Amino acid sequence: MSTTTSPTTSTAPGDGRAGRSVALVTLGCVRNEVDSSELAGRLAGAGWDLVEDAADADVAVVNTCGFIESAKKDSVDALLEANDLKETGRTRAVVAVGCMAERYGTELAEQLPEADAVLGFDSYADLSGHLDAVLAGERPASHVPRDRRTLLPLAPTARRGRRVATPGHGGRQDDGAAEADADARAADLAPASGPPVLRRLLEPGRPWAPLKLASGCDRRCTFCAIPAFRGAYLSRPPDDVVAEARWLADQGVREVLLVSENSTSYGKDLGDLRAMEQLLPRLAAVDGVERVRVTYLQPAEVRPGLLEAIAGTDGVADYFDLSFQHAAPAVLRRMRRFGSTEDFLGLLERVRSLAPDAGVRSNVIVGFPGESEAEVEELCRFLEAARMDVTGVFGYSDEDGTEAVGLEGHLPPEVVEERRAHVEQLVEALVDERAGERVGSRVQVLVEELDVDGHGAAAVVVGRAEHQGPEVDGSTEVHLPPGAPHPRPGELVEAVVTGWAGADLVAEPVR
Repeated sequence: MSTTTSPTTSTAPGDGRAGRSVALVTLGCVRNEVDSSELAGRLAGAGWDLVEDAADADVAVVNTCGFIESAKKDSVDALLEANDLKETGRTRAVVAVGCMAERYGTELAEQLPEADAVLGFDSYADLSGHLDAVLAGERPASHVPRDRRTLLPLAPTARRGRRVATPGHGGRQDDGAAEADADARAADLAPASGPPVLRRLLEPGRPWAPLKLASGCDRRCTFCAIPAFRGAYLSRPPDDVVAEARWLADQGVREVLLVSENSTSYGKDLGDLRAMEQLLPRLAAVDGVERVRVTYLQPAEVRPGLLEAIAGTDGVADYFDLSFQHAAPAVLRRMRRFGSTEDFLGLLERVRSLAPDAGVRSNVIVGFPGESEAEVEELCRFLEAARMDVTGVFGYSDEDGTEAVGLEGHLPPEVVEERRAHVEQLVEALVDERAGERVGSRVQVLVEELDVDGHGAAAVVVGRAEHQGPEVDGSTEVHLPPGAPHPRPGELVEAVVTGWAGADLVAEPVR
């Protein structure tokens, strides 16, 4: 995913320095989008003009992704493209922030001198000052990477009140929290009551937006480097989350997408593992919010009460984003994960007993070190029985600093790719089959776009049903009859599914 700020978000008062414009280029996941949204709020509060096109900005800030090799390549390409604008556009400087900058820091700066600065998370509170310095011809010291898990106590409940830069938390945990709160007030970002919201929407007018529940992760999956550069798990206070949901609703957002590295851990550092169950009804009750969607659930930590809260709370989507990664027990143990085909199918059975039409999505990794052909077939057996709406399939690749790099049994790349293609082909057929099972069912479609023919008679609504998460789970087209009222983006349309193509559905409105 790559997004930029919209020029319509620049309404904050300046600080007397004219002509300071910035474009935010965001790569990676929706968690990164939240971080960019916070940076936009900080910069607007400091008087920067936010523009959409990096060619029209004095500074291009590239929020990089450092998750997997392809994402890192995309980030480098984006930095180089922004640097080229120095020759053709207004751009005078290119600054790297985000996960790749945090993870590699000085190494990235040495290998990519085109970047005028490489800044880590600790620089976010004073990003405006760093950008001013870059425009003045200075080159701020590049970020020196460190294991961010060491910045917080090992015991989750001992983390409360500790100050550490945590992107997407609205400045609450920053050393510069007081300054950040002042910026929020200056930019008129605060809601009428409750904690201030330090954020600007990157895509105003879009009827959904991500909202960060927490940052970091305490799990030690052998293939994942995220905990080392995102840090230990840290939940946002529930009041902050609710205040931001109210603010999003005031901006026209109708679906709130709750994101984190592991949403099932929410509240454990607050001393309350039922915090999510208590939070969901509060979010669903926010005036203007039509749908709350929970993402990034860890199967080993899912509790019966959490399943019941998601399935039983009006306004919360019957949607279960479960990170299975594999189904063969031995592979999962090498990944430092837990479960089996039977365990996971039992979990899905409980989900569907509570919400028969629930949407279920997951991701799996094939070609993990030591994986046998029999274990690939075990994964396929699980996928066939699971009947999930969408499954992402990834081939294993080594990630710097992870335990899996040193495991025995690495497979040749061509074998990994062969297995990935085999499982991907199966998943495509299963996704198509699952979508076909929804024909005849009723769906509530959140309108995102309206396509009207040249005569204004017929129209097609493009949106998402409850089981479809934004950008990753397909969409639903609702074909309106001639003369029917045209709904606006953000409205819900009740429809009956009449057809499908892959994960995408076709429907007609209920009459």
